Amino acid sequence: MFKKILIANRGEIAIRIMRACRELGIRTVAVYSDADKNALHVQHADEAIHIGPAASKESYLDMEKIIAAAKKTNADAIHPGYGFLSENASFAAAVAASQLTFIGPSAESIRLMGDKAESKIRMKQAGVPTVPGVEGIGAENDFKKAAKEIGYPVLVKAAAGGGGKGMRVVQDEGELSEAIESARREALHAFGDERLLIEKYIPNAHHVEIQVFGDQHGNLFHLFERECSVQRRHQKIIEETPSPLLTPELRAEMGEAAVRAARAVNYFNAGTVEFIFDPDLASLRHGSGQAFFFLEMNTRLQVEHPITELVVGLDLVQWQMRVAAGERFPFTQSHFTQRGHAIECRLYAEDPASGFLPSTGKLLQFSEPRGPGIRVDSGFTIGDEVTHFYDPLLAKLIVHAEDRERAIQRMQAALKDFIVHGVLTNIDFLQAVLAHPDFANGEVTTRWVETNFNWAPPSEPSFEALVAAVLAEVTVPGSRFQVSGSRYQVPGLNEVDPYSPWKTGSGFRMGAN
Repeated sequence: MFKKILIANRGEIAIRIMRACRELGIRTVAVYSDADKNALHVQHADEAIHIGPAASKESYLDMEKIIAAAKKTNADAIHPGYGFLSENASFAAAVAASQLTFIGPSAESIRLMGDKAESKIRMKQAGVPTVPGVEGIGAENDFKKAAKEIGYPVLVKAAAGGGGKGMRVVQDEGELSEAIESARREALHAFGDERLLIEKYIPNAHHVEIQVFGDQHGNLFHLFERECSVQRRHQKIIEETPSPLLTPELRAEMGEAAVRAARAVNYFNAGTVEFIFDPDLASLRHGSGQAFFFLEMNTRLQVEHPITELVVGLDLVQWQMRVAAGERFPFTQSHFTQRGHAIECRLYAEDPASGFLPSTGKLLQFSEPRGPGIRVDSGFTIGDEVTHFYDPLLAKLIVHAEDRERAIQRMQAALKDFIVHGVLTNIDFLQAVLAHPDFANGEVTTRWVETNFNWAPPSEPSFEALVAAVLAEVTVPGSRFQVSGSRYQVPGLNEVDPYSPWKTGSGFRMGAN
């Protein structure tokens, strides 16, 4: 096993990896930019090394600085987390060339699956269902011909990259020229690659992904699905497992397809095969027709990996390190079952009422919920500054319960107990989604938020929010106040309150007269 690992990331995922390392007895090295010198992930690490200015391009995306930091601190391996350099084939190759271990798949697997056009061709060859479309074309006339054959609406998208960049929905031929031009322009700016492909656009699609995991000895399995259809700006905000839509037969079929996809590129370590799923394209009750199509593969650990961990009972991050060190994954497919139901909500510092624009500022309050079946993965604490330099993800709130109905109830209660002041958040928005009948019925598609969900923020701040804002300006020597639901405690002041129920003989009973 490795003795020391450098985490080439920041925030909650860096802390998550550090916790897994600590259990395995592995020392950790954090890297940080100017903006993160006091960040929580720096405090959690055994060592920390500065790598540059706040801008990602000059710090977290600088391959040479990160590898030099690993060498300087005598690390054995580098864990990329997600985002930043995690799916950069050149980085994975450079790490290996520096006699370090990259905790993830091979550089070649990353390269093959990172190219949307090439990966679709390989999936077709492997017998994995793909969305009808055409790759490897560049002339506008070729796009027009392909669109007529496929049938409108179509999707024009970048061959390299993802995250919704370089992607345009085209309803008819009159929109095609402009869509091609703008998609090319955006793809070139975002990925340095203007190649595009065209495929059938499925308007009522669900986003269902399959977690795969393999070792370097040829063992490769799937760990079931995650439903990720609640999205904004093509980015997920609520994920759950199991999917409320899949039958056991379809679940097994999608799992087998995901394993075939991973084997086609000799994949090992953690990865996710993403599918477009449309119940309208097949009669699920009779098991006929094709209901799902390959979308892409994420060759890294996913943001939403915790819900799989809770339902399957594995620490995926620890196993990432163990198989990277050469261990054999000691399971067969029959070992894995889904136990209970898990949901993850991504808490963002953003304003849903203004197009989900990021919100910045100092966290005057940051009180995380606690209780059975509740997990919070976060990289922030009270007093931290939320800046514009990085993704505005504040925390991942994850719950696990015996069934979906109770998991939803637990999530709603946990969101109510998650207190954040100082920046705008999407907490009220998440609560509204969870309370909607479409979510309860599993009818939310990837475009549901933008086309079917009419939401308005509360007309005025809650009483709790107003009181918390006032308390945030109060300094009590030697103590910190806490906010939990509608109960406010100021240690030091409460102790001298003659009317406190704790002063009564039956004070333990808070409801006592």
